[in-house]
Amino acid sequence: MPVKNILVVDDSPTERHVLTDMLMKAGYTVIIADSGEQAIEVAKKEVPDLILMDVVMPGMNGYQATRTITREETTRHIPVIMCTSKGQETDKIWGMRQGAHDYMVKPIDSATLLAKIAALG
Repeated sequence: MPVKNILVVDDSPTERHVLTDMLMKAGYTVIIADSGEQAIEVAKKEVPDLILMDVVMPGMNGYQATRTITREETTRHIPVIMCTSKGQETDKIWGMRQGAHDYMVKPIDSATLLAKIAALG
């Protein structure tokens, strides 16, 4: 199934804008959330084709939100790509253990991200 609707989760308005702009120019529909808690709510309600998840956010972090989303019956099929500044190998391993499909370190290379999204469809 091709990816059309993407949920972008990041507490930084700048990061949300950069990702949203890039994705919309590539023809995707973008939904945004600014926290882990909101990401879970939106994922259940909107059921996007893909979630781009930041890790470092106030309240529930991206690891916790990813774990919840990938283990809930209604959202477990949605792939999550973590897009974060946390670039240590242990961070990546932990993200993948939470159920992430892939892991990218900021700044996000748009060509690489778009190729990863295309590969999912």
